[in-house]
Amino acid sequence: MTHGVIMRAGDALRKAGGADERWEQRCVQVSSKGVLDGLVLTANRVVTGVTLWGAATGCVWAADPQPYVTHLESSGQADLDAALKSSSDLLNLQATHAVGPFALAGRVRSEYDRLRSALESYGYYEGTVQISLHRAKEKDAVVVDGTSPALSDWLNGVPAGEKVTADITVKKGPLYHLGSVTVVDPKTNAPVSLTEAQQTAFGLKTGQDAVAQAVLGSGGSLLDVWREEGHALAQVDKPRAYLKPQTHTLDIVYPASAGPVLNIGVIDVDGLKRVHESFVRRRMTVQEGQLYQPSKIEAARQDLSSLGVFSNVAVKDGSTKPVNGTMPLDFTFKEAKRRSVGAEAGYSTDLGARVGATWTHYNILGNAERLKLTALITGLGGSAQQGLGYDVYADFMKPDFYSRNQNLSARVEALRQLFWSYRQTAFLVNAGITRKIDKHWNVNFGLAAEQEKIEQFNVSRDYTIISAPLGATFDNTGVGNPIEPALHGVRASINATPSVSLGNKGSGTSFFAILNASASTYFDLAHLGLSKPGRSIIALRGMIGSIQGASTYDIPPDQRMYAGGSATVRGYRWQGVGPQYGRTRYAIGGTSLDAGTIEYRQRLFKSFGMAGFVDAGQVGSSSMPFTGTLRVGAGGGVRYYTPIGPVRVDIAVPLNRAYRGDKWDLYIGLGETF
Repeated sequence: MTHGVIMRAGDALRKAGGADERWEQRCVQVSSKGVLDGLVLTANRVVTGVTLWGAATGCVWAADPQPYVTHLESSGQADLDAALKSSSDLLNLQATHAVGPFALAGRVRSEYDRLRSALESYGYYEGTVQISLHRAKEKDAVVVDGTSPALSDWLNGVPAGEKVTADITVKKGPLYHLGSVTVVDPKTNAPVSLTEAQQTAFGLKTGQDAVAQAVLGSGGSLLDVWREEGHALAQVDKPRAYLKPQTHTLDIVYPASAGPVLNIGVIDVDGLKRVHESFVRRRMTVQEGQLYQPSKIEAARQDLSSLGVFSNVAVKDGSTKPVNGTMPLDFTFKEAKRRSVGAEAGYSTDLGARVGATWTHYNILGNAERLKLTALITGLGGSAQQGLGYDVYADFMKPDFYSRNQNLSARVEALRQLFWSYRQTAFLVNAGITRKIDKHWNVNFGLAAEQEKIEQFNVSRDYTIISAPLGATFDNTGVGNPIEPALHGVRASINATPSVSLGNKGSGTSFFAILNASASTYFDLAHLGLSKPGRSIIALRGMIGSIQGASTYDIPPDQRMYAGGSATVRGYRWQGVGPQYGRTRYAIGGTSLDAGTIEYRQRLFKSFGMAGFVDAGQVGSSSMPFTGTLRVGAGGGVRYYTPIGPVRVDIAVPLNRAYRGDKWDLYIGLGETF
């Protein structure tokens, strides 16, 4: 008579632990062979009646669907109530899968085992389930028990279309706890000794609640720690469990073996076509002879995936047994498309529209070198623009330049910008090195040269500028895609750019250094219990800058500091914050800057969101920040979240508008402003 107990309790632990179909097969083997394989529960319990395992037997009559409503009484334990509701077919199918009287009677009878399984998964192995059905009291006072043989006939006698009520009451009974917990060798059945770290990971202790999820999860935790210690062939089988009703305990026996400690053996790579194997092997963060550790192997796989030249990277053990004391690894690659064509577009009322196209080659020389060509038309309207401009450039990036985690980047660019502040035609070349210091820090340095012609206040000058930018960035937001919104963490940068402007045709030589720093942070209101994670975010941004070594008019206009626009103070047009030339739209620019933003971002439904913000900033003629006239803007906007990032539409107004400044500004773009 223990057959039914083994099946039901085994099913409870199978569902709670999320195991696959093999678990159910092992339970079936238990009932047919009587062998303790898989999770086996035995007890002195008599089971009567017929257990229905989702299969209807006998005859089925066609009948009108019988509507019903289910009332499930609370057990007084929130997590158990959630499991009971999830397990209840009567509750979950009442609105979507109406069936006839005879099928409904079968659904009621199968409900007992489903709810007992939920009880047992939380350690209540003596729990009881009571189900009763009735019509409205004023129509019929008869209450039918869910196990009654007359249930089908009673349901068949209910007038067509009349809804019946199913009341479910669950009694938990005593909570079972773990008794003895033993790890044994599956071949010898001898006890296995665990180290302190292994025992901590295993987690099962005598006296704790006999919850199925904890029992089943402990085996996976033990397997993980063994493999992380180099036991590549460690094996943990399904546990055997012995029910002891007299003491309300559950004894657990876990068959498990660690196997030998192995190092990484021969690493095989397969699937490479245009990416050079030598580059891939240099890039790998795991090497032959290194201790076998799944976390480091997975980190190596993810690192190779991040190169952008593979659509898939997989790794698996190369053998089912040790090979000369090692475990070989097989890496399999599927290369992604090498080229892509894209479009760029954006609009704001100050800078107008910008449209263009991009072409990218992701593996131009075989070592994941990337070449991107971009051509944009700018200045299509806009309160800060005087006419159409262009921006055409080529970006080249070479990863692992002479050292791992060190990238070379270079750009050649030609642009024309017709701002109210100045008109610029320029040719620029720059190259630099970016080196990753650790998980969050990067440093960069390089050289840049610029030849330009600038017209300002109806005076044209030529400039030749040579600079050596230096910088460092910190980012612990965990967001690799710049378009994807950050939900937590900090981003910060600090930069210094020593420069020399070699004057010719109306300009003199000057030396100056541009210094700036910025930081932003993101706080999820879920930490205060005010929302669900990722739904409500407070974002803060601050920036400060100074130019040392030269006065305003000794610095080329495009090298000076400006504020206004989406990057600094919304509600003011681009370059609309700071010293102006008389009572005109011409911005002079300054030698110091400071600005800050507070923004609230709220997700709405699945794909929409909203934001509200206040920006403030100022530009001064002194090299000391916090001088000049402080300008404040405020506004809000909506978001539409796409798979590649949010589409942003913001409107902002100035709270203390400058003379001839914009009354409002509209900004449309992809991604958040910061």
